[in-house]
Amino acid sequence: MRRGTFRDETVDYAAVGATQAPDLMQYPPERSIPAEESWRIGSGEARFTSAGEALLSWTAQRGGGLELSDVRPAAGPMYAGVSFDDEGNPVTPSRMEADQRFDSDGTPYVGAGTTISLSGRVDGMRADGELRVIFAVEEPRRVGFALGTVGGSVVSGEESFMLEWHPNDEVWFTVRAFDAPVSFFYRMFPRLTRRRRQALFTRYLRAISPLYTTPA
Repeated sequence: MRRGTFRDETVDYAAVGATQAPDLMQYPPERSIPAEESWRIGSGEARFTSAGEALLSWTAQRGGGLELSDVRPAAGPMYAGVSFDDEGNPVTPSRMEADQRFDSDGTPYVGAGTTISLSGRVDGMRADGELRVIFAVEEPRRVGFALGTVGGSVVSGEESFMLEWHPNDEVWFTVRAFDAPVSFFYRMFPRLTRRRRQALFTRYLRAISPLYTTPA
């Protein structure tokens, strides 16, 4: 089991970890637009395991047509322990060393504190930015992480990616986010922020799910 969390003042928003709040959709961080989608992507341990490996090796981002570069794991020991309780409240983490894993091309796996650069476009809209892994979770039936914006994006906020293997054997993929428009154009036309977010969600699902089922 590996769970980690990271918090640093270099992210460009205040509500760090708010994608785990159970009332995100009702009470999003100030001036932000929340979004949430869940999809059943199959069933069984094999499906959960393969999807988890894909998720932690950046498949959602790469498979979504975004270019991943400048992957910088956190220096020194990372924070590990419980990130959030069942109600979404932060829990003080413990400090320990964590094993660093790499994919086939040598890119480090997701780890708390890792900073990455993303570039690309989705439906003609920019998806560039520098982001930091706010927390990472690896449990027997739950795997995921959250990315928070550091800078260079048209929006400011956080998105989380979570896989869960339910007791009924179904495997579900949930993406949650909140975006506060940063650029003048996006502040003037909030619908573009929503459209950009929905397009990203669709790309993430296509990258992770072999079924590409419709949202539940």
